[in-house]
Amino acid sequence: QVQLVESGGGLVQPGGSLRLSCVVSGSIFRINAMGWYRQAPGKERELVARITSDSSRNYADSVKGRFTISSDNAKKLVYLQMNSLKPEDTAVYFCNADLRTWSGGSWRNFWGQGTQVTVSS
Repeated sequence: QVQLVESGGGLVQPGGSLRLSCVVSGSIFRINAMGWYRQAPGKERELVARITSDSSRNYADSVKGRFTISSDNAKKLVYLQMNSLKPEDTAVYFCNADLRTWSGGSWRNFWGQGTQVTVSS
């Protein structure tokens, strides 16, 4: 069984910073990529940032220059450093992992439960 657990969400004022963390545990053979998505009320879930096993990164245009994704593959951790936060960044942030649970398995997608980020004065 694979589990993703996020932490680090909360309430922050505009212009502030937060750091999200996500740890992946369970039966894992190899991780292809990990990422962060977010979903605001009434909106669809969207990609925020993604990092692959070879450290290739991509970001949503709306967060470029403000957010940074990083990972510790040995510890199966992924982080999202969020700076210069704006009210429009308010959403539930979900951790995502694309991985194989065994050598002969197919790549599968797993999700965390989400952590609330609220940017408000």
